[in-house]
Amino acid sequence: MSTAKSALAQKSDALIHVRSGDMVIEALRQMRDHRVRSVLVIDDDKLVGIVTQGDCAIKVLLPGLDAKQTPVARVMTGNPVTIKPDDPLDACMALMAARGFRHLPVLDAGKVVGVISIGDVVKNIIRDLEHNVDDLMGYIMKDGPGG
Repeated sequence: MSTAKSALAQKSDALIHVRSGDMVIEALRQMRDHRVRSVLVIDDDKLVGIVTQGDCAIKVLLPGLDAKQTPVARVMTGNPVTIKPDDPLDACMALMAARGFRHLPVLDAGKVVGVISIGDVVKNIIRDLEHNVDDLMGYIMKDGPGG
């Protein structure tokens, strides 16, 4: 079974983040520039939160706040649920489904090493299924009964 570490290996090494004191506009710029829907909030090398496009829309846009004057700390989800690199992806998917998360920060010995999204999990599951199909086809065509 694939792990969070294997999912991270398929992604860019770039750790996209902002500080809690940055304005929301900076978080939105990072999301746009890196084509992601969330950014981690890291202060002094410590994960303190995560902010998503949804957070920005619901907590800034709807109430009529100014993204240029609203600090990320005001809209982020503080102390986010995290996973470890060796956590199996099926457990990560179950956690995401049960808690309604789309993104999970990955910490190794307390240090942020990346973030996986539900899309990353689905891609890995598809890749695993393709390998299983290839293995079965090889067995049927070559090694199977009467082969």
